[in-house]
Amino acid sequence: MNKKLIQKLSKLRANPQCGEFILADAKDADMAYGISSPGKERGAERYRSMKEFRHQMLDIVRQKNIDILLASVSQISLMENQGGLLNRCEVTAAVRMNDTSDVWVGRGATYRNSPSRPFASATIPEVQALGKGKEGLKVNLGLYSITFNNHLDRDYESLETFKKFRLEAAKHHFRYFLEVFPPNVECGISKENIPHYVNDQLVRTLAGIPHAHWPEFLKIPYFGPKAMEELVNYEPNLLVGILGGGSGTTYDAFKLLAEAQKYGARIALYGRKIKDAEDPLLFVFYLRKIVEKAISPEEAVKAYHSDLKKSKIIPLRSLEKDMRLTATEISYTQNSRKRP
Repeated sequence: MNKKLIQKLSKLRANPQCGEFILADAKDADMAYGISSPGKERGAERYRSMKEFRHQMLDIVRQKNIDILLASVSQISLMENQGGLLNRCEVTAAVRMNDTSDVWVGRGATYRNSPSRPFASATIPEVQALGKGKEGLKVNLGLYSITFNNHLDRDYESLETFKKFRLEAAKHHFRYFLEVFPPNVECGISKENIPHYVNDQLVRTLAGIPHAHWPEFLKIPYFGPKAMEELVNYEPNLLVGILGGGSGTTYDAFKLLAEAQKYGARIALYGRKIKDAEDPLLFVFYLRKIVEKAISPEEAVKAYHSDLKKSKIIPLRSLEKDMRLTATEISYTQNSRKRP
């Protein structure tokens, strides 16, 4: 990991109230959606190419407002081979280390209708070997994801696979952060209890693992103040981060960030919210200002629209509509089980 990220994590572990906050741009959607993952240019019929998408990633890296760029193994390796920027900057490169079946959501796919099954395309040695020559990028941070479904056989299989991964990670001194999704199918648990189910399964999973082999931090959906506070208060040594979910309005993104930080989150990983913004760079600029408490979410939306106007960029929504809170999906697909 980059020295800057190591320092931030160290400060947060010593004092979660130190004021540090870690922002990540999650550009790993090609591990889920396939061709449509880069999104479309506004007014265009075709999807962007991954080459165009990489340009967006690198522009955001150069801006220096994020701490982590999360992408697929293939895209991190291509970016390194095309200039090695990530090896020369303060942003830490991270890769998605597994792609469970509930994120196989390409066009026409129905895998998400079955309880999640574990799978990993990449291996730790090939990830650590990314780059060219002695000065090539050595990626040493990965995302590992688990989806619990209250299904004995499927959850047992997921935990067995996670055990193998973390033992391999320890062997290779590979750092990882852990993403936990709520059930991707109906599971017999009420909507109200899903947040507590996720919290309980998460801490139960870590209970049998030596602290030295714990994840660097967590990535979970933001289920609201109560669920966030109980997880943060349960174990201060766990750094909790949130995932961004669906695009929604600009206020959805900005308010979610501020609320999660208020109730204990110290990391945020936004993907579609950044990718689908009218101006991703400007959007990330205001994300950083919000976590630094330099501006409120409400003020940030207004300032964002003002800056779009100055740049002659037509917003997706009027300011009035963009100031509304809407329900955004927090899974990889809009058609899966509705989350709390």
